[in-house]
Parts: sequence; C-alpha cells; structure tokens
Amino acid sequence: MSLADEVAAVHAGRPDPAALVGEFRRTHVLIPTVNDSLMSTELDGIRWLYAFTDEEALSRFALTRGGEPGAEWRYVTTSGARVLDVLIPACEGPTGVALDAGSEQGALFPPVAGIVPDSAAVDIPPSGISDAPHRGEG
Repeated sequence: MSLADEVAAVHAGRPDPAALVGEFRRTHVLIPTVNDSLMSTELDGIRWLYAFTDEEALSRFALTRGGEPGAEWRYVTTSGARVLDVLIPACEGPTGVALDAGSEQGALFPPVAGIVPDSAAVDIPPSGISDAPHRGEG
C-alpha cells in the first residue's frame, strides 16, 4: 500500500504501525522552511517537524495558517528515511514528525524507538543510565 493508504487505514481503525513507518521511510516529503530553518511547532515538550505528502497538502496547510491563495511557500524535499534517520537526531530535544498537519488524513510519527534512531527516542534512557535496581548495595 502507499503512504496515503497506510494513513487511511490508521484513520479507519486498521493500523499497521510497521507498514506505516516503512511507507513513510520510502516516500519523499516536503518540509516547509522559514528563514532557512525547517518549519516546526512545539507541543508538550516535543518539537514536531511539519512534513507534507505533496504541494496540495502543503497549500491547504498554508491557507489554514493565513497564507494567501497562490502564495509561494519555500520547502525542501527529502525522503522520510532521511527525516527520521538524519534530521530528527540533529534536532535539539525530542522531535517527531507531523505529516500533512491540518488535514483530515494527517499522522504523527513520535520520537520513539522503532520510528526514530534509539539515540533520539524519548522512550529509551540515555546510554549508561539504567532503571534496573543495583545489586549488592545497601
């Protein structure tokens, strides 16, 4: 299935998380830029990079943000794999992806293991820190 089909399956209550992430990784997305920075927002301590499946989805988002119809928005095009494997780890703090934000068929890719590299995942403790109890102390 395509990325759009996988997202539709999630919205229909038939999610296949591995297939959804796999299709995102294989798909090229558009990431809007502002002043040479990737456009994002922050919510509850997580930065969300905006990514769009096509110019039409980006245009709809631009209109919801007060953009003029037909106004040009700058963006970069890259693979979903590059977003998850390179861009997310390079961001400061926890960062996920908001795909087709503002649309009825949007999806979130949170910064968790299995989506982003372990080094950028919020559900994996930093290297050298363990939640396991220490033995022989006390």
